[in-house]
Amino acid sequence: MFNKAAGITEDTADKTYEHHISYLIGERNNMKNFRMLVNADDKTGHINREIYGHFSEHLGRCIYNGIFVGEDSPIPNIHGIRKDIVEAFKNIKLPVLRWPGGCFSDEYHWKDGIGDKSKRKKMINTNWGGVVEDNSFGTHEFMELCELVGCEPYIAGNVGSGTVQELAEWVEYMTFDGVSPMAQLRSENGREKPWKLKYLGIGNENWGCGGNMKPDFYAGMYKRFASFCKNYSGNQLYRIACGPSGSDYEWTEVMMKNLFHNNQWMAEGLALHFYSIPDWNNKGFALEFDDDGYYELLNTVNFTEPLLDNHIRIMDRYDPEGKVDLILDEWGTWFDVEKGTNPGFLYQQNSMRDAMVAAVSLNIFNRHAKRLKMANIAQVVNVLQAIILTEGEKMIKTPTYHVFDLFKEHQDGEAVYCWSQNENIRDGKSTPMLSSSASVKDGTMTITLANCSLSDDAEISCDICNFAANTVSARILTNEVHAHNDFDTPDTVKIEPHTAALENGTVKVKLPACSIVEVTLK
Repeated sequence: MFNKAAGITEDTADKTYEHHISYLIGERNNMKNFRMLVNADDKTGHINREIYGHFSEHLGRCIYNGIFVGEDSPIPNIHGIRKDIVEAFKNIKLPVLRWPGGCFSDEYHWKDGIGDKSKRKKMINTNWGGVVEDNSFGTHEFMELCELVGCEPYIAGNVGSGTVQELAEWVEYMTFDGVSPMAQLRSENGREKPWKLKYLGIGNENWGCGGNMKPDFYAGMYKRFASFCKNYSGNQLYRIACGPSGSDYEWTEVMMKNLFHNNQWMAEGLALHFYSIPDWNNKGFALEFDDDGYYELLNTVNFTEPLLDNHIRIMDRYDPEGKVDLILDEWGTWFDVEKGTNPGFLYQQNSMRDAMVAAVSLNIFNRHAKRLKMANIAQVVNVLQAIILTEGEKMIKTPTYHVFDLFKEHQDGEAVYCWSQNENIRDGKSTPMLSSSASVKDGTMTITLANCSLSDDAEISCDICNFAANTVSARILTNEVHAHNDFDTPDTVKIEPHTAALENGTVKVKLPACSIVEVTLK
């Protein structure tokens, strides 16, 4: 399909669309009116559904009183797992869930969390609040949760305080369909057939809470642990090594040097952690910020782009064929806890500001889908940038939840070239006004857009190339930047229908200030 209105005809088809971009730039007169171009023929990477992944840790009220309330609870549940949580997860097509940590995973001993609940060992959660962990939510409960939701389990194994034998036996317990001590133990605990386990993290933040290791030391530890995590009964493990914190490029360099051993890659993924925190010593509160604080946070979020680029460049040097994926299995906002709550529970509210962070981040992830194959926002319920908050029987979906709803059709799509005019909305800072990405799947194009300005609307004219669209529809999430949902007003921030027009291959849509829009073309 050629868009004559945009200056593309059959006579100029042999010219690249970069020429068209130059044409558009020449047309620009008003910076609040933006031109865009999406080319369905230029595929930039497959968007693994796992890029829309999540993270659940034994931290605060994420597991207990969040996901898991026990079978005796008056809250509707399935074997102790909240029904409303399961349905909310299914609605956004939650693809993968990481568990049991986080820092908790490197002092978690899985055999304490199996068998008769009344006989399970109790422990102190020294990382998060010093509370008693009764291990009533363990391997069987987590795997049942994943089965109910229809998502892949992602197990984070204990390298910091665990042993090779302990992790090897956990893999055997979960996946071996044969005669062995671990298969027998699983059967005795009520599960005859094994589960399928794809994603296995071998350690977590081993540069920090997972043992304060140097990269060379951890690389050796990783290879030792990985060697004994076997593929049983047709189950194929996707092994994820602990990667760097933020811009620690040396860690990536050392790991990529070491992961190729005996003519094979010993890991399928390398896990990066990056939180959008402008100042770790002065994080501020989730709902107490001014315009400068908002824009400063967005500046930090936009650093995700060069951060991914730099780590990917290192990986490309060692692994030009792309055998080892980049995994961003912890990301999101991190503010001071809500006043009056346990500092170790990391409970924070969630506003339109968090929604903007999520939208900008997910658009960046889509644009890096060639190497980035999983991302897990921290965390899924009641902790940090949670998509769900609970209080007793009440449950609310946060603005961030609604972003995952708006973006869910990107899952398993093909990312395609998406260009837009733009402008910085804060002098001297990387705070583009517009954020965007596009994908194509099953004859449908999905475009996600965010207008990050707090004061100016954006009028978008988007030329669609090489995609014969007949219809257009749109949904929007918008409100004042401090707006949030609470237990008395759970729908203050919610998705609404929006208006978009399609004419001669050009989509026109308005983005109010502080808004996120999904455009669907069929």
